[in-house]
Amino acid sequence: MTSIHAAVIDLKRLELLAESDSAIHVIDARAKVLVTLVFIVAVVSHNRYELARLLPFFIFPAVMIALAGLPTLYLARKIALISIFVLMVGLFNPVFDRTILYQVGQWGISGGWISLFSLLIRSMLTVGAAFILVGTTGFTAVCQALERLGIPQLFAIQLLFLHRYIFVLADEAGRSSRARELRSCGKKGLGVASFGSLVGHLLLRTWQRAERIHTAMLARGFVGQFHAHRKSRFGMAEIYFLLGWSTLFILLRAFDITETLVASMAGVLP
Repeated sequence: MTSIHAAVIDLKRLELLAESDSAIHVIDARAKVLVTLVFIVAVVSHNRYELARLLPFFIFPAVMIALAGLPTLYLARKIALISIFVLMVGLFNPVFDRTILYQVGQWGISGGWISLFSLLIRSMLTVGAAFILVGTTGFTAVCQALERLGIPQLFAIQLLFLHRYIFVLADEAGRSSRARELRSCGKKGLGVASFGSLVGHLLLRTWQRAERIHTAMLARGFVGQFHAHRKSRFGMAEIYFLLGWSTLFILLRAFDITETLVASMAGVLP
């Protein structure tokens, strides 16, 4: 029960980070969404055996975190948690792909290991960019920006409700878990047999609470429109932000900056 509530509070912290007033926070959400999309496309479009060419892309999350004042360790823990699942997905790459791509002394590095590390780096970059976007914008503002960029309003509203429903589900899960523990004297009834009933009641309770929340929203005049806390407009700062980062991502994708830098250093050093 304590872990569930701690997870909810930890998840809400990401939304609270969006209330700051840094130079990144005040930028229009549409510009940040577009930049994030270009960044993700540039990263995932790399070959599965690319490693060195992905490293320069870390400049984007590093600069964004520094300018926005986001807690680095908090984001690192979130990214590490997602990376565990990514690692499980690519865990069998070295087993099925044994083609030797690099030879380091007597050791041969297969394509499976290269693709595994490439998958981890790409997941760290893309997931980190998504966390930074929410941490500097807020999920509601992100959904509003998607709608203003042409995404169907129904899809944007459903995406927002899905995000809100996670908190409703976690809150009800905490209450159900606490009630289960209080009714289980001597730890009786905490086994697997009661888990199915707990999940069933949890879904019913969250469904009923979601209906009550929706009724309350309709009673307060909800008509399917967003109401963002921060009013913004797409001005020159947003244009510079979008063009600057997008140009950098395109250049990093088109040219091997890492190889160029290594070759330049090799030519300078004796």
